[in-house]
Amino acid sequence: MAKSVKPSPFLGTSFAKSAKGAQAAVFAAPHGTPYKGIDNRGTADSGEAIRTALGREAGMLSHWDFDFEGVLLPNPAFSAVDLGNLGTKPADGKGNRSLIKQTTTKILEAGAVPIMIGGDDSVPIPFIEAFSGGPPVIVLQIDAHIDWCDVRFGEKSGYSSTMRRASEMTHVWRIVQVGARGVGSGPVDDLNAAREWGAHLFTSRHVLQRGLDEILGQIEPGSHCVIALDLDALDSSIMPAVGYPTPGGLSFNHVIDLIAGVATRARIAGFSMVEFVPKRDLTGTAAFTAGRIAAHVLGHVCRQFK
Repeated sequence: MAKSVKPSPFLGTSFAKSAKGAQAAVFAAPHGTPYKGIDNRGTADSGEAIRTALGREAGMLSHWDFDFEGVLLPNPAFSAVDLGNLGTKPADGKGNRSLIKQTTTKILEAGAVPIMIGGDDSVPIPFIEAFSGGPPVIVLQIDAHIDWCDVRFGEKSGYSSTMRRASEMTHVWRIVQVGARGVGSGPVDDLNAAREWGAHLFTSRHVLQRGLDEILGQIEPGSHCVIALDLDALDSSIMPAVGYPTPGGLSFNHVIDLIAGVATRARIAGFSMVEFVPKRDLTGTAAFTAGRIAAHVLGHVCRQFK
């Protein structure tokens, strides 16, 4: 009989049952919207794949990190925990969403920043909902798709509907969207709905040609910002392990510079990262790329707590 491998917590943290006493809490939400005839389990092992990819770096947290010009976590009083994988069920979309919202709410009530690893692109809907009890938030979506679909296959909280549902939440006062490209972002009506609501849309080509300054200008100084990263925002040459890889996307540096730019202007109130498909990561480099992005978020959250 093969020996079972004990799972490792995220980047040198410790597994815990709650976020009490911590400043950040990581958890995985292996949820895919259950549509008839569609296998919704492609992202189910994302949390373990990303944790495993970061395993070596967990022992190097005292090393100099050139991305930060210092160590990743410079505040010795900072504490982060890993709450493990939520007990989601493939066929229970409503129950899974409720569990994601409840988990995020409890993290926020403990005074910690939630960092969620999805899951499909609908997972941020209940994640963002959980911020309703606190200060109003800006949502920064980094994604190849704008996700303003109202109903898909009879489901209002499924694929491609994340930003439409976020726009209906009274605590979301601004939406900034970065990275759209290709033809997979929905019909013209979806685009018109986004524009009519007032979403600030910046294509991948905008970033490549004009940089990030105009985008970061939409992040109000002193505000609270929830960052929702769909990994298909990254160019498919470095992030092939997603549901719908599309050429012409953002680089790793574009994404970490966006996150760093938000951190200089606002408080990172929460972070979600979705759409990682482990079986498409043939070399393991995509999982490490995703893991490093999440590590950057943790580094900036650490610097928020003085």
